Amino acid sequence: MHDVVVVGGGVAGLVAARDLAQAGRDVLLLEGSGRLGGKLCTDTVAGLPVDVGAEAMLARRPEGVGLAGELGVAVVHPTPATSRIWSYGALRQLPRSLMGVPLDVDELVRAQVLSEAGVARARHEVVTEVPDDISVGDLLAARLGDELVDRLVEPLLGGVYAGHAHDISTAAAVPQLLAMARRGSLLEQAAAIPRSEAPVFASFPGGMGRLPGILADGGGFDVDDCHMVRELRSTLPGWHLSGGIEAAAVVLATPAATTARLLEDVAPEASSELAAIDSSSVAVVSLAFRAADVPDHLFDVSGFLVPPVESSGDAARAIKAATFSFAKWAWVRELDPDVVVLRTSLGRHGHAVELQVPDDGLVLASLADLARMAGITAAPVDSHVQRWGGGLPQYPVGHLDRVARIRAALPDGLVVCGASYDGVGIPAVIASARQAVASLTQAQ
Repeated sequence: MHDVVVVGGGVAGLVAARDLAQAGRDVLLLEGSGRLGGKLCTDTVAGLPVDVGAEAMLARRPEGVGLAGELGVAVVHPTPATSRIWSYGALRQLPRSLMGVPLDVDELVRAQVLSEAGVARARHEVVTEVPDDISVGDLLAARLGDELVDRLVEPLLGGVYAGHAHDISTAAAVPQLLAMARRGSLLEQAAAIPRSEAPVFASFPGGMGRLPGILADGGGFDVDDCHMVRELRSTLPGWHLSGGIEAAAVVLATPAATTARLLEDVAPEASSELAAIDSSSVAVVSLAFRAADVPDHLFDVSGFLVPPVESSGDAARAIKAATFSFAKWAWVRELDPDVVVLRTSLGRHGHAVELQVPDDGLVLASLADLARMAGITAAPVDSHVQRWGGGLPQYPVGHLDRVARIRAALPDGLVVCGASYDGVGIPAVIASARQAVASLTQAQ
């Protein structure tokens, strides 16, 4: 019997397994896909290594860069290239904001992301009462106006959650914003935030896709990455898993739907709550071009966002964002001076049908948008499409209460962690794993 079996080989499972092994536990990690890493994945485009999943982590949260330090791995930060947003028919400078709340309203004016009426409404903040939880869209529309939500908040949230601002919980997704709203004016507090030169994001030379291998190598735990767990039952005082595996404790670091199925018999209340967690499917299209075919001014642009409001009508846009990896990351640009790599993101919650086309359809849609919005009209020298079906869990209003109910309904010796609970970014997933390990350790 193993001390602990960890089910799921994404970042959450790998961090949990490593921490438990370092604490002296006999740990077995099971993954059914044949590959470790979950949404961290590296592939090749034009012979160059590229991230086809998550390509960065927040540097202003300590968990990700802290883990890199523990592993002895150097991190890199983006270049000074700046971000853009497509609005009213042009790429415009993305104004600094806290999830859409402008840090400087004059900067918002200069960017021309909003109409004059939209800016005027944003200037006249209406300070409203704040409930225990509210969607980000509802909160900011009441405070700063619908247009700011449509053209600034929606694309920012869509880039992280592939969801919709009027559906996503402020308490779960942007708790800092909820706390500020309770204190008073968002504009006044945002304007008082000191300007920081500290980098917002970090990655590894060679890409975030390196992290799973680093965690697994020398982690002190056993791995079977071709073992699909379809059964979990209590044996009192331990657990039985598919394939005759026995464990004193189990960590489920699997997507919500998978976890719900595994818990149907052993924790039906938790299973029911997990089954209610929805997810969004997305696709990442990586494209390689000859460097000479990319307009010179784009080498100072890290990428751009596309508001959903721009995805309708005669000039509909298919992509929700583009990342100019060649401009954003020095290590990418240094791979080949004659080839540049970029990526587009497609897919929003409730619009999975738009992804139900062949890979070349997603490539063509991306190329059409890049031509219209960024002036890249050349044919790529190579392309790669990565689909993440159900890859991003959605956090509706009340999500944190649901997570609390899930954890309260779990039997002893069983914990859960991952992107379905405490945040979808890499630092949040690391924190979720370490919370699960602490809970398990304290209970035993």
